Amino acid sequence: MNDGEVAPVRVGDELQVMIDAVGAKGDGIARVKGFVLFVPGTRQGDSVRVKITRVLRNVGFADVLRKEKPAEGEAVPQPEPVQTYEDTENFGEE
Repeated sequence: MNDGEVAPVRVGDELQVMIDAVGAKGDGIARVKGFVLFVPGTRQGDSVRVKITRVLRNVGFADVLRKEKPAEGEAVPQPEPVQTYEDTENFGEE
């Protein structure tokens, strides 16, 4: 961004972004109209819905609201199995 330009995002904005790199401190990096957003807890290739938490002159910060698509090779979390019980008529009576 050039001096005098206004950031294309504001605190509180929610948007969908693609993490296209990872910064030196491990945060994911997304770009919105060339404006850099740091998104902790993400990996390159993640598609995430984020909420903007802080906007500085040249960069912004966002928190993940939900992950839409995991990065290549990342395991997709599976739901916990639901325990089922056999239906009996004796209700524990022998």
